Amino acid sequence: MLLWLVAIGFFMQTLDATIVNTTLPAMAHSFGESPLRMQSVVVAYSLTMAMLIPASGWIADRFGTRRVYVGAISLFVLGSIACAMSSNLMQLVAARVVQGMGGALLLPVGRLAVLRAFPRERFLQAMSFIAIPGLVGPLIGPTLGGWLVQVATWHWVFLINIPVGLLGAVATVFYMQDNPRMNVPRFDLPGYLFLAFGMVAVSLAVDGLSGLGLKQASVLVLLVFGMASLTAYWLHAAKRPDPLFSPKLFSIPTLSIGLLGNLFSRLGSSCMPFLVPLVLQVSLDYSPLQAGMMMVPVAVASMLTKRVTTPLITRYGYRKVLVTNTALVGLTMASFAFITPAQPLWLHILQLACFGAVNSMQFTAMNTVTLRDLDSGMASSGNSLLSMVQMLAMSMGVAAAGAVLAAFTGFFGTGEAVQTLHSFQATFAAMGLITLASAGIFWQLSPEVRAVKKAEVTEASGQG
Repeated sequence: MLLWLVAIGFFMQTLDATIVNTTLPAMAHSFGESPLRMQSVVVAYSLTMAMLIPASGWIADRFGTRRVYVGAISLFVLGSIACAMSSNLMQLVAARVVQGMGGALLLPVGRLAVLRAFPRERFLQAMSFIAIPGLVGPLIGPTLGGWLVQVATWHWVFLINIPVGLLGAVATVFYMQDNPRMNVPRFDLPGYLFLAFGMVAVSLAVDGLSGLGLKQASVLVLLVFGMASLTAYWLHAAKRPDPLFSPKLFSIPTLSIGLLGNLFSRLGSSCMPFLVPLVLQVSLDYSPLQAGMMMVPVAVASMLTKRVTTPLITRYGYRKVLVTNTALVGLTMASFAFITPAQPLWLHILQLACFGAVNSMQFTAMNTVTLRDLDSGMASSGNSLLSMVQMLAMSMGVAAAGAVLAAFTGFFGTGEAVQTLHSFQATFAAMGLITLASAGIFWQLSPEVRAVKKAEVTEASGQG
């Protein structure tokens, strides 16, 4: 029952990260906003999750896993209700922050509860079970969101979380142990504030170029403050005995290369779930349901590719696989620059399936190479750092795509549908090039890094 409980929490988190993408045009119409400026709804959720992940372990130790998990589900449900009641974009973004606060704690705290309940030899098997709903959520999220918009309203995208969340909260009280630690080390509050402010400032600076409508001077000030805050964190961490993330982690070559590769390659690829449903509805006249169903080939190809990733890495090594596959991800993204209404449906499905396949291989390879050389003392910290980087890259990727789309919209204009399509085409090409450029990071891996364990790949698959 504990595994089912944590799996459902993971499912809620991943479902809500993808279900919103197909509903953005409907939300924009309801609020009187442009659908091309709705990326803040996605950024607010993922950025909030990135902010809270570093503190999740300490919060669970201090207050107990059961109490924190109930609180996380409650926050998620309250945020969902606030999202459904929003009457303008700013209210919706604020509600998504509350929802993200709950979502940020669901998986880390759930993973910690499983770690304490299961012996080490069964932990990977248990985490593999939990990872499955994490793959199912993105599979049905876009289609479910499109269907709900079409048969009801966009509000139901959030309202469906209420019964699931209430059931999960009740089940948590009965089936999860509450075991706070007696001697919890003091929380590194200054370090956390440096890190959190830096992430928020940099992300808002990128999003401010389009979604927030900030002037260039404000964006520059935010960016400088954000980079200075991140620099201050690493200087602070270097002299503290128990920092949130020790700089010593970066002495492990596979982890440092894997983290940087994760950040920069995801900056490009994480924008696709945001851009694809948008271009299908805005420029190709797809209905929300049709746009959601077009994301199914991405998820199906992603799941099927998991089986071939391990043999490829074992045979050719991480460097060859990641350099080649990163280039393929970038080129596949750039191929959407040629998308037009005149193209046949099968070609769009083939494009999306190809992207899903190479993107899935990318996630699995990046995650496993990042964590493979961590010892037991650094495994928890390294895993949390990877999760934070993933969510940060997702928020910054969507924000960057929104900024690039806004820039090309200003260049091509919005008077006609063909001009909007040209803006989307140029954005796909630009974001594909960003991903392609990150292949150079993975080239720094040693050619000898190749052996992987099947269990490691299975667990990493659920963190994509």
